[in-house]
Amino acid sequence: MGLYEMTRGTVHLAVLHRTEVMYVYKLHVPTPGRRAVQNKYPLHPFSPPRPHDHYLLRPLGLTVMTDQRWALGGDLSVARIGYGAMKLTGWPRGGRPDRETALAVLHRAVELGVNHIDTSNYYSRDGVAANELIREALHPYPDDLVIVTKVGALVEGADIALPAAEQNGLTPGNLRRGIEANLRSLGLDRIDVVNLRMGDLDRTQTPVKAPLETLLALRDEGLIRHVGISNVTASEFAEAREIAPIACVQNLYNLSQRDDDPLVDACAQAGIAYVPYFPVGGFKPLTAQHLDAIAARHNATVPQVALAWLLTRSPNILLIPGTGSLDHLEQNIGAGALTLTPEDLAQLN
Repeated sequence: MGLYEMTRGTVHLAVLHRTEVMYVYKLHVPTPGRRAVQNKYPLHPFSPPRPHDHYLLRPLGLTVMTDQRWALGGDLSVARIGYGAMKLTGWPRGGRPDRETALAVLHRAVELGVNHIDTSNYYSRDGVAANELIREALHPYPDDLVIVTKVGALVEGADIALPAAEQNGLTPGNLRRGIEANLRSLGLDRIDVVNLRMGDLDRTQTPVKAPLETLLALRDEGLIRHVGISNVTASEFAEAREIAPIACVQNLYNLSQRDDDPLVDACAQAGIAYVPYFPVGGFKPLTAQHLDAIAARHNATVPQVALAWLLTRSPNILLIPGTGSLDHLEQNIGAGALTLTPEDLAQLN
């Protein structure tokens, strides 16, 4: 596969194998009567850029894999494959990469054309915080980088003991403190998008109206650009739309967990982005069998097939797969180049 770009009379042709840039040809376009001059540079995705080839990384790289766009909130153009920062910290449980690798993953994501990063001040464990990693790696931020964070109810569960101050994160005071903490740790004056995360358990104690109105007040203060909602039901989505413009919905959804199918379609009809969390994993045996077969046919990985299915499912779906691995990051971005056939989709659907 080849990509080319015209820059000041020079054609840059990148030769790709699957998702890896193998070589870059620099062809100087001749003036009349002069012969073209061609140079060939081998380039490995993980090699440090040399002074003469820094321009190759972002214009060429794998940006073709993320060339599908969505106007988040109506005015923020983002690639449909973004990045979720939670796994950089191991929060709320699980392993995490070392700091050097975490920073390298963030750098590489942006080099590959990712301009939508999902994070939260919640994502912090044992002194490792996602927002601080993002700030260290990327600040001052690229002009087109869209950072999305969340406030409200934390993940709840029998194995997650929440500090008392965080057990009622949907109160006006705690919502403000959450916004201020995200602004401070990210080094921002205003957050592009803030998702209001509703609770997991008793949904009757805190309706969506009051916390959403708190976020709208903070938006009016200039601290938030757009508001989204997360972990919501269809009725909460409908209620929220009556209160405020909603930029996005972030809910659990993947190939095996499709209870939100009607909500995905409702968001698409309304021009609202749908951002699935846990986009890969938890596949049922039959689904896993189909995924294995399709991945083998395309010389791809199972997660790539699962991500490609989500991109095909609806044009308003934005992906934020998280990883602490450079290899997996490359594979996730590469899912954007995978075209599933009608036969593939029939098996998966």
